[in-house]
Amino acid sequence: MFSEVKQFISGAQILFVAFGALVLVPLLTGLNPAMALLGAGVGTLMFQLITRRQVPIFLGSSFAFIGPIIFAMQTWGQAATQFGLFFAGFMYFIIAGLIKWRGMGFIHKLLPPVVIGPVIMVIGLSVAVAASGMAMGQGGGKQIVPYGVSLFLATLSLATTIAVSVFAGGMLRLVPILSGVVVGYVAAIFLGVVDLSSIAAAPWFAMPHFVKPEINWAAALFMLPVAIAPTIEHIGAVMAVGKVTGTDYTEKPGLHRTLAGDGLGVCFAGMVGGPPITTYSEVTGALMITRNFNPVIMTYAAILAVILAFFGKFNAILVSIPLPVMGGIMVLLFGTIASIGLKTLIDSKLDLMAPRNLVIVSVVLTCGIGGLMVQVGNFNLAGVGLVSVLAIALNLLLPADKRHDGIVEGQDI
Repeated sequence: MFSEVKQFISGAQILFVAFGALVLVPLLTGLNPAMALLGAGVGTLMFQLITRRQVPIFLGSSFAFIGPIIFAMQTWGQAATQFGLFFAGFMYFIIAGLIKWRGMGFIHKLLPPVVIGPVIMVIGLSVAVAASGMAMGQGGGKQIVPYGVSLFLATLSLATTIAVSVFAGGMLRLVPILSGVVVGYVAAIFLGVVDLSSIAAAPWFAMPHFVKPEINWAAALFMLPVAIAPTIEHIGAVMAVGKVTGTDYTEKPGLHRTLAGDGLGVCFAGMVGGPPITTYSEVTGALMITRNFNPVIMTYAAILAVILAFFGKFNAILVSIPLPVMGGIMVLLFGTIASIGLKTLIDSKLDLMAPRNLVIVSVVLTCGIGGLMVQVGNFNLAGVGLVSVLAIALNLLLPADKRHDGIVEGQDI
């Protein structure tokens, strides 16, 4: 009995670590936070079912989809966006099938660092303008929160997040986003920016609001390539967890199973109206500190997430978080995503003096950040989806540069 209580507490701790990032995505994109909790909880349980509960991983809202979701919501509406997010889950099945069929070598050839790096950079930088606007209290072209108050709250939230991330120790260091949101939210209450009446009026228990997906193939094809980056992130996360626990999960249960489990969770989250889910590095950090590698703690974390989805007042508090508080967090968050893309290029020692590499990176960054859109009839392809296709196509079509790839004319390697 004591052992079960200990595992339950460990599961609650895992959810606490993942919570800030988990609910941040729906708050930034206009989706329902309750659905994010439900999607993460059920998605994690689905992942455990597919992997036979062998991998200590918790799945939460994916940052990679923030920009695409915002664009899709404005272009096609929520119902069509949900269908697109559901369809994005199939990319996981495609990659899983390729790994099962051809092995990791084929994936590395199709999606090398020169493709993944700049695409991840676009994911972060393409929504930099939105982050700055929210930090200034602007939304929908209007000044929602007074400018001076907005800058103060955004700065306070950002400074707290940075301080916790850099200077804090132990478990506190794993929750910088949550810390920044809490401090900013408390300050916003004292400044009279938070509408407490909506929280008081909310019921204690409430059924999450479901929105029926609407079939829209333009939205589906827009979202499908967006999932390429999270699938690669998933592979890295599974390997990282394996190093922490001393177990090779790429062999048992196998990457094809972990990817399929993640993809199934993405499909479910899209169907119920939550953001797509992905592996969380914060949880890996928590495993390193606690040294509790039992996958059952992820089961408890998932169950708690599902329970919280039905607490009306709790979700009313989440929705009441002011715009500039979220904007301050976004300033750091989106820059961090872009930095991960840059790190991918640095770690691979990519030679940007090679014309081939320079062309791929340059085209992807310019088209992605510049907002280039390809439109054929009612079909639109833009943002991360467009640059993912461009990067893969250029990588496959452009010949290797012998002068920069260590190959000398007339010499056999």
